[in-house]
Amino acid sequence: MDKKKETAPRDQDTIDFQLPARQPLMVVISGLSGVGKDAVMNALRRSYPQAHYVVTCTDRQPRPKEVHGVDYFFVTTAEFERMIDNGELIEYSRVYDQYKGGLRKQVFDAMHQGKDVVMRLDVQGAFKIKSQFPEALLIFISPASDEEWRSRLINRKTDSPEQIKVRLETARQELEMMKIFDYIVVNADNKLEQAVQDILSIFTAEHCRINPRKIN
Repeated sequence: MDKKKETAPRDQDTIDFQLPARQPLMVVISGLSGVGKDAVMNALRRSYPQAHYVVTCTDRQPRPKEVHGVDYFFVTTAEFERMIDNGELIEYSRVYDQYKGGLRKQVFDAMHQGKDVVMRLDVQGAFKIKSQFPEALLIFISPASDEEWRSRLINRKTDSPEQIKVRLETARQELEMMKIFDYIVVNADNKLEQAVQDILSIFTAEHCRINPRKIN
């Protein structure tokens, strides 16, 4: 018996899977002072090296072991204000009498290469990014408890009692802005890797969206 000849599918029988094009994410990692944002960012770099991590500019003095161009770009106040005047910063804030801001070119050069861009910003900076780019992804890093957070502020020994008092007062205002964020991730003591895994799960979910975030 002759085998039936296999026939190519007709055009009307084919299915065209129009998968959404992968869009790079603009991500902001933020939270209260002393919550461990730097530790989260460093661990995230190791776990997700294919993203671009924006190095923030600041006019404050480097702390022990901080490296120029790695932890921050340390510049003078005059240099920072020149960048403001030239429109070189995607956002900037003056917090605790210190300037901090991210370079616009650094962000968009990476996104044009298809890379997710991750910025570590204070809550003011996160608000400014969300105002400019509503599709930016904002993640708020939280301590497990008030007691744990206060203990971190005191034990890191980088602030005077007066500075700690200012940070506590600022925290009350920043907590009121939590509603602008898309996700909250708890960075509990000795649970850093869990916090990073939670963030990576957010990235995976965002890249699986039917309607991806698009930065215009």
